[in-house]
Amino acid sequence: MTGMKYSLKILFSLLLFVAALPLFPQTAPNNTIHVLRIDGAIGPASSEFIVGGIEAAQSQAKALIIEMDTPGGLDLAMRDMIQAILESDIPVITYVSPQGSRAASAGTYILYASHVAAMAPATNLGAATPVQIAAPGIGETPEEPEAEAGESPSTAMERKIINDARAYIRGLAELRGRNAEWAEMAVVEAASLSATEALAMNVVDIVATDINDLLVQLDGRSISIKDQELILDTSGVQLQNIEPDWRISFLNVITNPNLILILGMIGVYGLIIEFYNPGFGLPGILGAICLLLAGYGLQLLPLNYTGVGLIVLGLILIIAEALMPSFGIMGLGGIAALSLGAMIMIESDIAVYQVSLPLVAAIAVAFALLLVFTLRTFFNIRKRPSVSGIQTMIGVEGVSLTDLEQNGMVEVQGEVWNAETDEPITKGEKIRVTGIHGAHLKVSKG
Repeated sequence: MTGMKYSLKILFSLLLFVAALPLFPQTAPNNTIHVLRIDGAIGPASSEFIVGGIEAAQSQAKALIIEMDTPGGLDLAMRDMIQAILESDIPVITYVSPQGSRAASAGTYILYASHVAAMAPATNLGAATPVQIAAPGIGETPEEPEAEAGESPSTAMERKIINDARAYIRGLAELRGRNAEWAEMAVVEAASLSATEALAMNVVDIVATDINDLLVQLDGRSISIKDQELILDTSGVQLQNIEPDWRISFLNVITNPNLILILGMIGVYGLIIEFYNPGFGLPGILGAICLLLAGYGLQLLPLNYTGVGLIVLGLILIIAEALMPSFGIMGLGGIAALSLGAMIMIESDIAVYQVSLPLVAAIAVAFALLLVFTLRTFFNIRKRPSVSGIQTMIGVEGVSLTDLEQNGMVEVQGEVWNAETDEPITKGEKIRVTGIHGAHLKVSKG
């Protein structure tokens, strides 16, 4: 009996141990590294992709590699990515690859922020000077021309921007123990380095021929994450390539300034057509959808509000010209305002986030043709004979109700009128209206 009780105690203890197993941390470490790739300019889509990828990797991977080839990008998108890297609980390794790639401008900041900065041979980084694209002449005087690379900023606004960028990248360099002096040169003088030079000057940590070579060099490396030392173990890891989902792809498309402008113009044309043909519905619905999509994409980009204001003013003037023709004055003013606004509406030095000048010219020509069509329609309407009012009675036949020597009564279109004539007309004789004099009809024999 005692032996049975002892056996039951052992069995019960085993059952408790098995039931408690899921509450214990897994002894086998997560052996996966996520790989995300950035190609092209850094904007809202790439920022969303990287920030979301870092958040997902916290619980699904032991580290994250960002493969990068970028000419730079938008400041706000870059700072969102850097903030996510700095707050990450797992190592974030940025790798400029393949050979021939670059990490210019915003890419340099991201490299400096990463726990490990790596480059492939024949790649380069640098040219991190922020460029403010605003309305020409703002903040400048003839005695203060725009500063070239390597020269001192010439305006107070430029000095503020440069000093802010310099302090930002120096802080990142000091946090990661990298070359802070060269980082400032990249901002102030737009300096650039090749991969081998960057390694020699302690700007990056590793030069690796490919991602497998990178993993070999990462193995056993000590890094600091939130003031805690971590030894990387990359032996036998599994790489998982993370691709952008449909939402990221949509963001990438909708934040193209050229597409935003096209959607806006389609929206305006749709509303104009709906005003001219009320009740049809489709142009108005399509126009409203296009305008909403354009507005959504526009609010994700760094805007020059003077440019946006000019575009809105131009559209108002063009619509007003279409509805209330002013002999082209409002239409021409609207086309000019729209063209100027489109050219300056986005504040960015990256070509992909600037509006194409040929597109602006094409839109201006399209609205000019609309203006010509509106004016022709207006003048044709003015030339048409009246189709309502007393003037429509000229040339209409009737009958004399009295003998007419100079004055008398006539019936025209079932109505009785006082009439005047220059020739005698007998009662019952047919007459024709030749003119109108006040409330009297001028008639002659029909």
